[in-house]
This record gives sequence, C-alpha cells and structure tokens, in this order.
Amino acid sequence: MSTPLYDVSKREGFLRRAIEMTDKRIPPRFLAATATDPDVAAWCAEFGPSSPSSPSLLILGRVGTGKTHQAFGAIRTIAAMGVTVGWHADTAPGLLAGLRPRPDADSEGDYRKIASAPLLLLDDIGAAKASEWTEETLYRLVNDRYEAMLPGLFTSNVPASELRAALGDRIASRLAEMCQRVVLRGSDRRRA
Repeated sequence: MSTPLYDVSKREGFLRRAIEMTDKRIPPRFLAATATDPDVAAWCAEFGPSSPSSPSLLILGRVGTGKTHQAFGAIRTIAAMGVTVGWHADTAPGLLAGLRPRPDADSEGDYRKIASAPLLLLDDIGAAKASEWTEETLYRLVNDRYEAMLPGLFTSNVPASELRAALGDRIASRLAEMCQRVVLRGSDRRRA
C-alpha cells in the first residue's frame, strides 16, 4: 500500500488560508479581482519568488482599462497557486507621499522595507507630480529592485512611447529590461 506524497485536504486548507491572508490586505474594491488577461495569467504561472529570474510585469493602458484589477488579480492568483510571498502594494503617489522626510519618522527605514519586499505592486507609476525628489526616489526604488532582481508589478497609464519622457531614461530603461509588458486596451470601464 503506497502512502500519498501529501494530504489533499491539508493542501486545500493551506491554499484557503493563503487566499484568506492575501485577501485581508487587498483593498475591498479588488477582493474579487482575477488575472483574466492571458498575458497576466501567464506571468502568474511563471512566477517564483525563490527564482532570481522571476521577471517583473509592467501593465500599461489607458485610464479605466483594468490595470489595477489585473495587478491585484495577479497577487490573488499567486496566492491561490500556493506561492507564499511577502508583498507590498501602493500607488506611486501614495508611496512617495509616505516616504517624504518628516519629523519623528524613519523614512529611510520605511524605504528599505519597501525596496526589499519580495514582491512590490506599484500602481500608477508616472502619476506622481514630477520633481527632483520624486524622480530620484522612484529611480532608487526601481534600481534597487533591478539590482536585487526582485520582482514587481507596475501599472501605468503612460503610453509605452512616452515612458522615457514621463519617468526619465534611467527608470524607463530598467523597467524595459526587468519587465514583461502587457498593454490593456478598451475604454474606461468606470464610465461604462
């Protein structure tokens, strides 16, 4: 009589808990998000946080095409596959606002936690008002993750042809090398 390699009910329980833990951190609007775009789903299937070659994903598209939905759907899909990975999610403007130096805050410590997160979802890259400080901070973040080969999910409504102008050559170049690119098409789903 052979012994099963693993108990199916234990695996199902593990997956259920992984999804529940992930969903506790997902914004309510995206609790039902799924990675329905074939290219996003393919990225999820290849994702492996222990592999230094796990690529990042850059989801581009006009406002309202579902970029954020797909990104949170990817995180939920990864959890449903049983891949446990620590992650941090924020909008680019929100992250930059939180990292601004202020009294009684360890902005550099906060930055290091975000920069070293095993998976980073940075939504709306290119939406923050450009300044020397925002460009430098965003460059540091992308570059640190690029050098450490840490995967990320990035979304932007900046067209691919305008990324260099919007983000700067150094950031756009690194994103081009480290990311698979998906372009979502369609009209603004929020207005439909």
